[in-house]
Amino acid sequence: MANPNIVNVTSIYGNTTYYTPSGTTAVVLLPNAASSGVVNKIDNVVAANVTGTTANATVSIYTNGAVAQGSAPSGGTAYPIIFQVPVPGNSAVVVVDKSTAFYLQEGTSISVTSGTANSITFTTSYEAIS
Repeated sequence: MANPNIVNVTSIYGNTTYYTPSGTTAVVLLPNAASSGVVNKIDNVVAANVTGTTANATVSIYTNGAVAQGSAPSGGTAYPIIFQVPVPGNSAVVVVDKSTAFYLQEGTSISVTSGTANSITFTTSYEAIS
């Protein structure tokens, strides 16, 4: 199912996931496998700097990159939502909120990049709709 019809919804599950990249290359925060039968409504994404020093954050929608969380996206193209935005030490940046929510279709993922290893925890809350 490439794009589930959300008019005929049988279930909506609220979920939250989070990840702190241990390196400085793109990794998957939230995958949606090509055959999941689910569309994820992304309600928010937050980048929280857990250090005292400013670190840059990038959050992208990645095509053909629906691999396990923490893995490097494979194939496809990254479409940045934010790109190298400085997140001050001991603070957070709201990347997406309910007013800017979007749908993550099958076969895509949200990838994240931290400019400094182990410095930014990325959190997303979403609704898995099938």
